[in-house]
Order: sequence, then structure tokens, then C-alpha cells
Amino acid sequence: MALFPVQGIFDGDFVVLLVPIDDEDPMTVVADKIAYHAVDRRIERQDRPYQVKHKGRVLGDDDTVVTAGVGPLDVLVVSYA
Repeated sequence: MALFPVQGIFDGDFVVLLVPIDDEDPMTVVADKIAYHAVDRRIERQDRPYQVKHKGRVLGDDDTVVTAGVGPLDVLVVSYA
């Protein structure tokens, strides 16, 4: 378990965030950590799950930054699935 910094943005938002995550967090947790700063603030809440994209590729819910090949300070884009 180690802190891992990524840049996160919610699709449709204009704020890019520096988000510390754990390198063992599944993408569902990563999405929640990024969405926390945008949903109900600048992004309207919807009754749909989140998905995470890295370099245009949708990552699996159980992927971690290690298994997905995400590097420190890479950009992760969260959107509604």
C-alpha cells in the first residue's frame, strides 16, 4: 500500500485535480475519489455507475493503477458509464 498521485478530471468538468490514491485501490474507489470533488458541485449527479479512462481506454472496475499501467501524474478521466 503506497500513495500514488494521479491527475483526475470528471468528464465535462474544467478542473483537473491532483488526487492521491492508494496503488491498490480498485478503479471503483479511484472513480469515487475523483468524482467526490466534482459531482454535486459542477457535475449533476446521475443514477449511473462511474467508469475510468486512461489514454482513451476504459479500465476495468477491479483494475488498479499497477495492473492498468498508470504512471504517476497520468490523467484519469471519470465519466458516467
